[in-house]
Amino acid sequence: MEFELVLRKLLEGFEERGIRYAAIGGYALGLLGAERLTQDLDFLVQSEDSEKLYQLMSSLGYKRIFDSENVSQYQGDIFLIWGYVDFLKAFRPTARKMLDESLEKTVLGGEWKIRVVRAEDIIGLKVQAIANNPLRKEKDAADIAALLEIAKIEGRPIDWKRIEDYYRLFKMENEFKIIKERYYV
Repeated sequence: MEFELVLRKLLEGFEERGIRYAAIGGYALGLLGAERLTQDLDFLVQSEDSEKLYQLMSSLGYKRIFDSENVSQYQGDIFLIWGYVDFLKAFRPTARKMLDESLEKTVLGGEWKIRVVRAEDIIGLKVQAIANNPLRKEKDAADIAALLEIAKIEGRPIDWKRIEDYYRLFKMENEFKIIKERYYV
């Protein structure tokens, strides 16, 4: 995937069509200082923007290969250039709050600004992913640790209550105690 090209086209399209979005996933981890290799782009979008999103992605030559109430996945017509782009649809209050409280980061050599969910919310999405598929635990736990380690090193405040709420929601309170003991400053 040619990230700069794809990202530029997506950001232009989001702006032109008024699509509310925030980056999530591996690219968002990098924006928050926790670099990780990724082969796709992932976004949280307001569920009401699904049709505008479909029109945007179709205009860029993407084919929707999966669609549900919760998620849409697109594959580019020339895969090596356009790759996969996944969208998580925000319709529940917690996901909408993630969008509302997302941060703005500068990308593409300072030419563009992108919305990205807060580190605590990426952690929440990772906790959900682990709860949904325990086979992802090692990879997602490493991402959680990287975000918390960066915050600790940089002295960046963490909303531990918010993180605890995510772990409690998915009945993973013991795991929360372990990470809080390790990373709480």
